[in-house]
Amino acid sequence: MFENIKKYALEVEIFASSKPEEIEQFRIKYLGKKGILNDLFAKFKEVPNEQKKEFGQQINNLKQSVTQKIEAMKESVSSQISSDSGLDLTRSGIPLNLGSRHPINVVRNKIINIFKKIGFSVADGPEIEDDWHNFTALNMSEFHPARDMQDTFFIEKHPDKVLRTHTSSVQIRYMEEHRPPIRILAPGRVYRNEDISARSHCMFHQIEGLYIDTQVSFADLKHTLQYFTSELFGKSEIRMRPSYFPFTEPSAEVDVYWGLETETDYRITKGTGWLEILGCGMVDPNVLTNVNIDPEKYSGFAFGMGIERIVMLMHQIGDIRVFTENDIRMLQQFSNEF
Repeated sequence: MFENIKKYALEVEIFASSKPEEIEQFRIKYLGKKGILNDLFAKFKEVPNEQKKEFGQQINNLKQSVTQKIEAMKESVSSQISSDSGLDLTRSGIPLNLGSRHPINVVRNKIINIFKKIGFSVADGPEIEDDWHNFTALNMSEFHPARDMQDTFFIEKHPDKVLRTHTSSVQIRYMEEHRPPIRILAPGRVYRNEDISARSHCMFHQIEGLYIDTQVSFADLKHTLQYFTSELFGKSEIRMRPSYFPFTEPSAEVDVYWGLETETDYRITKGTGWLEILGCGMVDPNVLTNVNIDPEKYSGFAFGMGIERIVMLMHQIGDIRVFTENDIRMLQQFSNEF
């Protein structure tokens, strides 16, 4: 019985065209739920015990032979289609170029995660700001000389509206709506009309931090920044140089000791071993008063840095313009790391 079925399946049932639909009909006839092999399996229960082993082996052999014929017919059809269409279906497909995260986004997320560990949350605000939130509330009155340092894009039809020059405006909006204790980060794009050099750019990314509570001191600020530089750069030695910002008093520029172990270290630190990374200071009492927070009861610190600068330091990128030139070759350099 088995030999007759096998001979008929493998030798008699030969198709002139071997169309895909004919192959499928052949498969259903022998391997389908109502096919010949399924009927043979149904008769398995009626076979005496001493014959079941041999009966089962013959069924499996027949199934393998039919399956091999089906695969061979499918391969023949594929080859015929390839030959007719001029396509080689055995060739590898066109490789897909997988994207990667932009190094600015990666470093921004690293900074956010570092500060989240000590209780900071992320706040956001509009990129088109009014004069109050971008300047006046931050202790920069209309004719304050500090405004000249942030040459600004004003909106012609609305002179009071500007493209924000820093994310400090987010801090003002947050303090207006929340009471201390406040511990936030404000990342985002900022805009300045920079035309000092060929490498300058009118848009860059910034991230600022703000901490307001009772009895916050300059020592808290220094300890927080030491924690940050240690987590991000693996370097905890910092120095704080006196500086000036209208919204903090006292104010400082923060340098991290990068070291002088390689030629690159000498080049980027100009032989000093120190690198400037951010500005900071204690929040000016006038700023707290402007947002209805009692400066006699509360104090706090703020800090801010340009994310592009941090990325350039971490990965030795020599030109800030590569971040916005849409050259995929630059991103491909970081695909494995990010």
